[in-house]
Amino acid sequence: MAGHIYRVVILEQHVRLFRGAMGAEFLFMDDNALPHRANIVDECLQSEDITRMDWPAYSPDLNPIEHVWDMLGRRIAARQPPPTCLPELRRALLDEWCNIPQDQIDNLILSMPRRCKACIASSGRHTPY
Repeated sequence: MAGHIYRVVILEQHVRLFRGAMGAEFLFMDDNALPHRANIVDECLQSEDITRMDWPAYSPDLNPIEHVWDMLGRRIAARQPPPTCLPELRRALLDEWCNIPQDQIDNLILSMPRRCKACIASSGRHTPY
């Protein structure tokens, strides 16, 4: 995804509205993917007065959603028979997304303080999480 698409699809259609609902305490978390760091994205965040969380260069594994994507991918890969076309894949993704146990997602969120401490201890490098 290019920076301009990220801005239009993610920031303008979702993040900006969510920030408005959350108020001044909103802190935006993304990672260091190239589209997230494009000048057009920085300009959008500044114009919308959205504060971005500082993110260590080598720590994409801090973000709990990365682990949720992994869970989703494993669940899709385990399906028998596997999806064979885009409509089947879409249905499978929606089904599996709904079937990820909420307690697993909650545990990922609750692990954030531990993950952050591990990241600080490793100076922003790889952590075991």
